Amino acid sequence: MSKTILITGAGSGMGRLAAIELARRGHDVIATVERPDQVAELSAAQPELTVAKLDITDDGDVATLDQWDVDVLINNAGYSRIGPISRMPMELIRRTFEINVFGTIAVTQRVVARMKEKGSGRVLIVSSVAGLRAGPYSSPYSMSKHALQAFGGSLRGELAPLGIDVALINPGPFGTGFNDAMFDTLQDWWDRDTAPPHEVALFDGLKQRITVGQLDPADAAKVYADLAEAETTELVNPIPADILQQFADHGR
Repeated sequence: MSKTILITGAGSGMGRLAAIELARRGHDVIATVERPDQVAELSAAQPELTVAKLDITDDGDVATLDQWDVDVLINNAGYSRIGPISRMPMELIRRTFEINVFGTIAVTQRVVARMKEKGSGRVLIVSSVAGLRAGPYSSPYSMSKHALQAFGGSLRGELAPLGIDVALINPGPFGTGFNDAMFDTLQDWWDRDTAPPHEVALFDGLKQRITVGQLDPADAAKVYADLAEAETTELVNPIPADILQQFADHGR
């Protein structure tokens, strides 16, 4: 049965691929993106999608969600900065939480209000494998994703009696450009040439684990779509299913 599915962060990466996959399966997809130029580009490239601007940290944008009766919300929009948390600029930490945590909560509250009225719906929250395990340099991204794990777990119990399902998605390292950008932006404030040797070693080790041999994002997009369509869900859904074991095998 066709559903109305709203996905955030659909301008690129797995969000974009999931929106396209869901539309291919016959669903009415509202693909929201952060910037006006992304609206124009995605609308032209994928006319089967309803594309709208949604900066999840903008109260005015979030208020526009009231216009849609959403069956499934996929909270996919995210942001990441990495580096040594003991000296990372606080504005980067705050920005990460504003998007990954507070923005996600704001969107969810707005959409869930209408789901409560009709007594049905599903909320999928894209966390990360970093929401299940934390390692050096993964803060504040990992902290924000751990917060989403708690949010999703609590919300699932709160909304289940109202007929609304909540589940978490925990992707590993997929080749969307997101992971590569994490390391590129580190250079904005961290200088490899002057950094202590132990920081350089940790940086190189993490980059090797995260950016080498990244997975096909189309596979993750199909899991997003499967979860949107599923009759029932588990709370935590790693992608691929054995990603935690893979990370353990690599000594993370």
